[in-house]
Amino acid sequence: MTAIDLNSDLGESYGAWRMGDDDTMLAIVSSANVACGFHAGDPAGIWKTVKAAADKGVSIGAHVSYPDRVGFGRRDMDVTSGELIADVIYQIGALKGMAAAAGTTVGYVKPHGALYNRIAHDPKQGQAVIDAIKAIDPSLVLMGLANAPILKLAQASGLKTVAEAFADRAYTPDGQLVSRREQGSVLHDTQRIAQRMLQLANKGTLEAVDGSTIRIDAQSICVHGDSPGAVAIAHEIRRAFEADGVTVRSFLSA
Repeated sequence: MTAIDLNSDLGESYGAWRMGDDDTMLAIVSSANVACGFHAGDPAGIWKTVKAAADKGVSIGAHVSYPDRVGFGRRDMDVTSGELIADVIYQIGALKGMAAAAGTTVGYVKPHGALYNRIAHDPKQGQAVIDAIKAIDPSLVLMGLANAPILKLAQASGLKTVAEAFADRAYTPDGQLVSRREQGSVLHDTQRIAQRMLQLANKGTLEAVDGSTIRIDAQSICVHGDSPGAVAIAHEIRRAFEADGVTVRSFLSA
């Protein structure tokens, strides 16, 4: 039987500003990438999401970011390795404290936004993130973009990795994400998205924007919690998986 992880970015509300529907998403996904306060999330909201994830048996990952609340962590930053190491250790440590208080643990790290995209191909910042994870807890798994060099760099440094694909994003013929600045980069048709993810789970392939078939070796699928219709997309993916006999299960329990 085929099994795959389904993850979403959660805990991103801040004060009176609401982002996403964490409670509903936690009933659908198997892993939660929880904001650590640097791009989004406040302590009360993060705590609520961590407790809810623990109650539902959903795996928890630290969704670390550049210090960029105004830009929601989507602005690239040319930070030093020392700064980045400290920032990542700080964020993971904060979430570990929350998780321990809720009677659960943090099992993996998924960088967010601009940091995620930067380290996918930037070995300097990538190594800083790796060094930070190893410094605080070398048992943590690094989640990164499928087919990106960061995964091999992390593995060579002794970290376990999990490769991720994006349900609601279009791909180029060389297996990269289409830039959000380009038309058609974000997908919205729930049934089309679900069928694409079913193809990915069963065959390890996707259709690129030019119509060609590309191979994506991914063990986890992300549905962005802040995307319009995120809950509907996640629900339809899970429904399609269950109808086809694909099990939704955290990669940490595989």
